[in-house]
Amino acid sequence: MIKGKIVRVSGPLVVAEGMLGCKMYDVVNVSEKRLMGEIIELKEDLASIQVYEDTEGIGPGEPVYGTGAPLSVELGPGLIESIFDGTQRPLNIIREMSGDYITRGISIPGLDRKKKWRFKPTRKKGDKVISGDILGTVRETTLVTIKIMVPPDISGTIVEIKEGDFTVDERIVVIKDGNEKKEIELLQVWPVRIPRPFKKKLSPMETLVTGQRVLDTFFPVGKGGTACVPGPFGSGKTIIQHQLAKWADAEIIVYIGCGERGNEMTDVLLEFPELKDPKSGEPLMKRTVLIANTSNMPVAAREASVYTGITIAEYFRDMGISVALMADSTSRWAEAMREISGRLEEMPGEEGYPAYLGARIASFYERAGRVICLGSDEREGMLSVIGAVSPPGGDLSDPVVQSTLRVVKVFWSLEDKLAAMRHFPAISWLNSYSLYSDSLENYFRENVETDFVENVRTAMTLLQNEAELQEIVRLVGVDALSENDQLILEVSRAIREDFLHQNAFHDVDTYTSLKKQYLLLKIILYFYERTNEALGEGTPISAIKTMRVKNRIARAKYIPEQEIAKIEEIIKDIDEELTSISRKEIKTEA
Repeated sequence: MIKGKIVRVSGPLVVAEGMLGCKMYDVVNVSEKRLMGEIIELKEDLASIQVYEDTEGIGPGEPVYGTGAPLSVELGPGLIESIFDGTQRPLNIIREMSGDYITRGISIPGLDRKKKWRFKPTRKKGDKVISGDILGTVRETTLVTIKIMVPPDISGTIVEIKEGDFTVDERIVVIKDGNEKKEIELLQVWPVRIPRPFKKKLSPMETLVTGQRVLDTFFPVGKGGTACVPGPFGSGKTIIQHQLAKWADAEIIVYIGCGERGNEMTDVLLEFPELKDPKSGEPLMKRTVLIANTSNMPVAAREASVYTGITIAEYFRDMGISVALMADSTSRWAEAMREISGRLEEMPGEEGYPAYLGARIASFYERAGRVICLGSDEREGMLSVIGAVSPPGGDLSDPVVQSTLRVVKVFWSLEDKLAAMRHFPAISWLNSYSLYSDSLENYFRENVETDFVENVRTAMTLLQNEAELQEIVRLVGVDALSENDQLILEVSRAIREDFLHQNAFHDVDTYTSLKKQYLLLKIILYFYERTNEALGEGTPISAIKTMRVKNRIARAKYIPEQEIAKIEEIIKDIDEELTSISRKEIKTEA
């Protein structure tokens, strides 16, 4: 074990001498308190160490112990339903041991060493296996079955495989590779800064259904895709992330609270056990992993929390399932990088951020994807990454936002103006975009309806026309517009208020299936089509504006999923009321 000595302490940055033989990103223990740290710079025998705990009371002359290993996470049964800090220490166990605050120097393994798990092998003695092959399964929760895989860089012939109840660190399989025998446990350890390997990366061809109408219909993200949600304070970033974590069509959710307020993580912890998975009816927590590095925790651990979360997500992806990761917020992660970079006296880049900010953000989002996993069975795994960004004052020219937009393919632009108008989700339909829309067209046509994409384009055209007409209305008033333009305003208002507006706290409106989204948009566009014809036949716009069916259209989003056939009945109501109006007009003329 390498033993150095502290020469300087600057907040979370500690400089130690006598560290020859250490490597970049090695984990070290600082002082006799054994504070966890990571080497982030090496100059001869001097090592700059990023300490993940409070360094108060630590001074020059105290020892530093090298571990010879990089920052890693433990992967295996026991991850689901857990809440970890940024370095994968289980917070529930820490609370039992030391109370509401984390004791400095406390070291607890990420996975429980005492609990036993039932391992059911799917291979037998004598089978030849390669990296990534599935050896067996462990039922972790009622919703999740863990697949125990051959670790990367190991292949050979199984000479021993057991069945029964085991702790995560007990031997379950022995593989012989040449003359060497390698033991495999339920537990795998993986360095957080190194992406887990795969065979091949593919383009996303299936949408990640979130149940949020503005996202799924207008700005979809593919399974295995990337998205960012920038917005000013109070515009609803965290609510969006919570909604995605609750309802996203993924088998596993990894939620990273990076530098956010503690009460927001508390909301997640309280809500998720109460919320039911829409497919199984089980609590959502039974397929969720939480990583918490709240704003009162050491700033240095924020960077680690993001890497810890995505490494855990990659582990589940390698099993051949769909995983969604939410990071809230990457701005706090970037601020932590800026602070550490400043203490290292590195040359600052734009707005004081380190010059490598863009590279770090890109390396994080590049770990998302739809991939062919290691192994002989050609299974597909998908990891979708959605990051919230909190630019100061909502300034989208902020370096973190710009660096993120260069690598992600979906941009959900939150606006404080919409939030102030009580329009939620406050996502701008004019500024947002999705580069997956074209590649997902076939998915929507095959899995929803053939005219789904055309309806979306028509609705977006109406919203763009409305934005242009609103400029005229501000100058000369709505009465100066033609009847056709007034109808566009009327229908666009219905799209905004009756379709795009969604109440996250309403039992029915909080989640909308793709089929229901299609029907809701269909009746609005059918209303536009029929009333446009009526205008051409002489029906005045004043009669259309006072139609009773508009109220039924507005209330359609509150129709439960099991009764969505009632939405199509509104089409009949539109026809009947227009026929009634037409008869009245004919009588009046007579």
